[in-house]
Amino acid sequence: MGMILVTGGAGYIGSHVVKALGQAGYDVVVYDNLSTGHEWAVLYGKLIRGDVRDQEALDKVFKQHSIDAVMHFAAHIVVPESVRQPLKYYLNNVTGSLSLLEAMKRNGLRKFIFSSSAAVYGIPDKIPITEENRLDPINPYGQTKAVVEKVLADMAYAQDLDYVALRYFNVAGADPQARIGEGKEDATHIITMCVRTAAGLRPCLEIFGTDYPTPDGTCIRDYIHVDDLAHAHLLALEHLLAGGKSRVYNCGYSRGYSVLQVVEAAKKVTGVDFPVKYSGRREGDPPALVADATKLQAELGFTPRYDNLDHIIETAWRWEQKRIRLALK
Repeated sequence: MGMILVTGGAGYIGSHVVKALGQAGYDVVVYDNLSTGHEWAVLYGKLIRGDVRDQEALDKVFKQHSIDAVMHFAAHIVVPESVRQPLKYYLNNVTGSLSLLEAMKRNGLRKFIFSSSAAVYGIPDKIPITEENRLDPINPYGQTKAVVEKVLADMAYAQDLDYVALRYFNVAGADPQARIGEGKEDATHIITMCVRTAAGLRPCLEIFGTDYPTPDGTCIRDYIHVDDLAHAHLLALEHLLAGGKSRVYNCGYSRGYSVLQVVEAAKKVTGVDFPVKYSGRREGDPPALVADATKLQAELGFTPRYDNLDHIIETAWRWEQKRIRLALK
């Protein structure tokens, strides 16, 4: 089937992609510095601890393993933190990606799947958002993803690389069997925050902004189950391994839910009427982000399996209860 290097493969999204690769029969090498990832999250393959900015360590990995393609997830992802600490994000997300690409080029590797984000669109002109929408990020996190996408396009034009950039909308949920899920203690995604508040790990859920130009005043997002997102990565990999050309795809369900709708659904699924606190807007949050995912469906044959908000929350809730029970850190 081939051997795939997955950077950041011990993290939330990366570990679900590693699971999907392993189940599909691929050999996997996970490369992660474990700054936010966890050894317990790596269900398949070999884990090597290292940083993507370490050229010597990357060369060693490429020389010791017959890598066929690279999937890159090693990035900082918290939007408000990126506003407060932009240099941290540029050093890791941009410099780290350039370091990895440089090592790939030096070692003759040219198939690359990039973990991008809907944050590259900023405040879109229209909803839903197509891949042709202009890129105008409004926070450093989104800017780092846009910069790397530009580098990839330039490398592809120079015939140094074949890549697929997947622009994630809001990734949520967990492995339906509760083997892995979000493990960061300081996770900021709304569904994770809801289930952790319902579990009593937080005193209340804080909602940032109730005055957005949306029907109920809270932000609207397109939530995609992490296993559906992992499946999109396998389709992208098959495309590249079959000789496919470089592509960019939105990854979402083409439907949006407001923060208040998510909160109500989480209360219903968990059976807990947890307390909610309303605060002002966070820096860097667009009012609405909803994908037009028809290109992904038409070109790669992507068909969602878990396009149901209650189910997404239910898998996150089941995982959170297990995480608490086992005290996984």
